[in-house]
Amino acid sequence: MQKGLKVVFLGGVGEIGKNMTAFEYGDDIIVVDSGLGFPDDSMPGIDLVVQDVSWLVKNRNRVRAFVITHGHEDHIGSLPYVLADVPATIYGSRLTLALIDNKLREHPGIKVKAVSVKPRSVVDIGSFKVEFVHVNHSVAGCFALAITTPAGVVFHSGDFKIDLTPVDGQVIDLTRIGELGKKGVDLMLCESTNVERRGFSMSETSVGRAMGELFEKYKQTRIFVATFASNVHRIQQLLDLAVRHNRKVAFSGRSMLNVSDAAMKIGEMKIDKDRLIDIAHVSNFKNEEVLVVLTGSQGEPGSALARMSAGEFNKVHLGPADTVILSSAPIPGNEKSVNTVVNNLVKRGTHVVYESLAEVHVSGHACEEEIKIMHALVKPKFFIPIHGEHKHLKKHKDLAIRMGMQARNVAIPELGDVFELTPNNLRKAGSVPAGIRLIDGKGCGTTDSNVLRDRLQLADDGICIIGVGFNKTTGAITSGPDVTTRGLLFLEEMETMIPELKAEIIKSLEKHNLNGGDLHDIRNAIRKDVQQFFFGRKKRRPLVVTKLQGN
Repeated sequence: MQKGLKVVFLGGVGEIGKNMTAFEYGDDIIVVDSGLGFPDDSMPGIDLVVQDVSWLVKNRNRVRAFVITHGHEDHIGSLPYVLADVPATIYGSRLTLALIDNKLREHPGIKVKAVSVKPRSVVDIGSFKVEFVHVNHSVAGCFALAITTPAGVVFHSGDFKIDLTPVDGQVIDLTRIGELGKKGVDLMLCESTNVERRGFSMSETSVGRAMGELFEKYKQTRIFVATFASNVHRIQQLLDLAVRHNRKVAFSGRSMLNVSDAAMKIGEMKIDKDRLIDIAHVSNFKNEEVLVVLTGSQGEPGSALARMSAGEFNKVHLGPADTVILSSAPIPGNEKSVNTVVNNLVKRGTHVVYESLAEVHVSGHACEEEIKIMHALVKPKFFIPIHGEHKHLKKHKDLAIRMGMQARNVAIPELGDVFELTPNNLRKAGSVPAGIRLIDGKGCGTTDSNVLRDRLQLADDGICIIGVGFNKTTGAITSGPDVTTRGLLFLEEMETMIPELKAEIIKSLEKHNLNGGDLHDIRNAIRKDVQQFFFGRKKRRPLVVTKLQGN
């Protein structure tokens, strides 16, 4: 039996999102979280980004469970793509499991056991004893984890904040966290998302107060609030305001409908069903009687709000008699999309309220002083910062050292790193394959995929399609060359450049024997000549597709 606990970082370090950490002791492995990331500009057409789990697949017979801290996409979003290859029991809160169940319904081939746990529940999973500790965040049912192993105790913070006036009245369990710290924690993994923000995060209830003022200010208008579907506590505050101001409530957006339905079924969200209406029926009510809670706070193309702002949502048409509140902050990279939506709304004469104009959003992540409190309570022997880009992890390391930890006891991990914890030591113990997989509709590939390379080339340089017919016996050209381009030539260039290109193709064909030569080699030669033609005239190397048809 090995003496050390191995901690394997498969996601969520050196990046925001895609959170996944595996713990290995002896023949047992548990995985904490299985989140997704979103594509950047270098991934055209890609829907989602998930972890490379080849190491888990290789060890699938030793994976005992997935332990989920909470139900945000960056912690549960990759489960359908991971469980298909590594089926194992899932542990989480009622809301977390309800959100996972909604997700897995779209993948009916996946059948795994799900175990609901409550705060301070303790479960035995192979060599691991896992305790679930209640923390506050921007979704209900969030846990930190105390993982006890023969090699020591690990405290995993999950995503958290210290909210002393939470919407549901359930304050973060600082008492239990302090007790664990007093008993002794060997290694802490703590989130770093907001480590650069000084002070404390604001309470979620402050959003409710700000919303109440806006409901009064815009009481003669229809009110639309765009927020994250998973922020059940914020939505509950909106539902309470709807009751207070006698407004009917319509949900819009697939994720909003799914999450609200799941939350109401388990009692995490409460409202009289008679107050709910379909989005198609809002025009049947007076302006002051309508509240719409919808997706699209990040300006996502195709979201309910984006389509409404562009006038492409046939059930609702926005105008001067409407107020839209964006109850979120733009995720880095989404600023342009959000600004586009805001500008479209303003053009329509709609009243628009967003974070810089009112306190309509607070972060669900701990700021610097809250992180300090966590360190002071847990008092770990060793520390590894997680959930952040490299700058966040380094800032968090510096904070830990200022709090009295020795630099040699703090480690910053890279994707794929393996650290081994023994009772008196934490050391780097190698690495495993780690990286990303790209989800494209129902397909899945890597960044090395020719699909991505071709899409990038199409986006940058366009495509040229060439068709040539030839006599199989003589090799003489019988038709063409026919040329079609897309994303390559401006209309005014085609008249002169297409004839020149055809002449170049004929010149290239004359170098080869069509009735006996290798057609694959001939296609490659034409591709190179055509790309050279366009590079000389336009500094572009398009994707070239050549069809040689013998008859």
